[in-house]
Amino acid sequence: MKQTRSFDASVVAIDYAAPADQLVLALKFGAQLPLAPVFARMLRDAMVRRHAMDSKKLVCLGEGIDKNLADALPEILTAVPLGPERLAKRGFNQALEIAKPLSRLLNIHLAHTIVERRLDTLPQAKLHPDQRRKNLRDAFIVPLQAMALIKGRHIGVIDDVMTTGETLNELARTLKRCGAVRVTNLVFARTLLK
Repeated sequence: MKQTRSFDASVVAIDYAAPADQLVLALKFGAQLPLAPVFARMLRDAMVRRHAMDSKKLVCLGEGIDKNLADALPEILTAVPLGPERLAKRGFNQALEIAKPLSRLLNIHLAHTIVERRLDTLPQAKLHPDQRRKNLRDAFIVPLQAMALIKGRHIGVIDDVMTTGETLNELARTLKRCGAVRVTNLVFARTLLK
């Protein structure tokens, strides 16, 4: 039985295939942080292209953001949080590193503390698809002080790679349970379906 998704939409910049896969790995495991603004620009451009296709309008791909696109964008951005152990080991959150320049490019507030990963889950990439949902169950929480910021809002969640979508789905489920009305994933790369 196919699970209903909690997120409302996903915007993806590129397929997770060569050579993009190597760039993602360089950011994530090689600490090549200068790649994050490049990923953010590509993701911004994907959002503009998607809006142009959705609205059947020609939208300028320059620095300016079309008014209708601005209305369709999330009101707040956040990044998929890492667990404390993984963050300490890596030294940075690659999703947050992409979110920072994307926030500036879109002129949308980045609220990276509106959701926390309360559990250090196993890496999703090492799990069978059937185990991924179970691994993430109740992994995220919204701190009490963030509830008012989320309630009634459209939240954009940034991540570097989307494989099965289980992490983003659990995060969207948590945000909606706490009052978000819409959750859009903004993902640099998505693995190809096999």
